[in-house]
Amino acid sequence: MRSGRTFYLDRRNGKVMGVCAGIADYTGWDATLVRIGLVLLTLCGGFPWTLIAYAVAAWVAKPQPIGGYEAEGIVPRRSSAREVRDSMREIDRRMAEVETFVTHPNSSLAREIDSLR
Repeated sequence: MRSGRTFYLDRRNGKVMGVCAGIADYTGWDATLVRIGLVLLTLCGGFPWTLIAYAVAAWVAKPQPIGGYEAEGIVPRRSSAREVRDSMREIDRRMAEVETFVTHPNSSLAREIDSLR
């Protein structure tokens, strides 16, 4: 869960009332996983209570405010976990190359540094 965030209904990305999309936005999870979890929880014995909780959340929660980029129709792109992981791997690889270059005994670089002194 992200700290400093408030729960809002996300009716623009929601299917029924935007509760699952709002939960997904609040927790940072994928909305499809939240929807599947709600259906499984309902089917596995929480039948009346999950629907009651869903209806209460839809009634109590406020709709997501429109502001910033969303007011102009620009929605920032959300990265998937795989894209972030691949990006971090690439950054780690590049940092390892820099570390190897810096810690490797490079005699020509050492001569150039000594000549500048």
